[in-house]
Amino acid sequence: MNTESDEPVRRRLSRAEAKARTRELLLEAAARVFARKGFTGASVEEIAEAAGFSIGALYSNFGSKEALFLELLSHRQTDRIAEAAQALERHPAGTGEAAADVGRLLIDVADKDIDFAPLQAEFWLYAVRNPHVLDTMAANLRGPRQALEQVISTSLAQHGAPATVPAEAVATVVAALFDGLVRQRRIDPGSVPEELFSDALKWLFAGITGGTAPGATEAG
Repeated sequence: MNTESDEPVRRRLSRAEAKARTRELLLEAAARVFARKGFTGASVEEIAEAAGFSIGALYSNFGSKEALFLELLSHRQTDRIAEAAQALERHPAGTGEAAADVGRLLIDVADKDIDFAPLQAEFWLYAVRNPHVLDTMAANLRGPRQALEQVISTSLAQHGAPATVPAEAVATVVAALFDGLVRQRRIDPGSVPEELFSDALKWLFAGITGGTAPGATEAG
């Protein structure tokens, strides 16, 4: 009997793969600890222990608790934006199904991911009180915001919006609307029904395509 071929040989991870795996485990542990204790209440010692690593491993991968939280926040936002992009790809422009899918995404975030919205609010307040963290936060979230701008740019083109309408500005409005409605639904669920965000998006894009957007330059 050839016992050597009976069990697969486990491939040793490369240094880059091992580092990526360590970061992934630290992020997963951080999400659990932050959800349980909040940002200020969670310690790097608890997070490292929950992930099965030393504090040194946490600092060598993220540098600080703030950087670890911002990486987690960036991942969450990137995932949401990817879901919104998929909704646009699934449905043709102007039919309303894409907006409805994005509206359901907001409800899922508000009703199921119940720990993260308060965490974002807590960290925002912390960052406002620590300007150097606020600058880092803005830089760290630039990637997800640019991804959202790409989604908005595609949607503007599908809706026949004037070329003078800046996708960056519309993305800022959409992001603020999403975050605000998530918080409002947590406070008063009845005031933010499932269709409200999709309706708001329709109103926004109808205003953009139905007339001259504020700040746009008219030809002639």
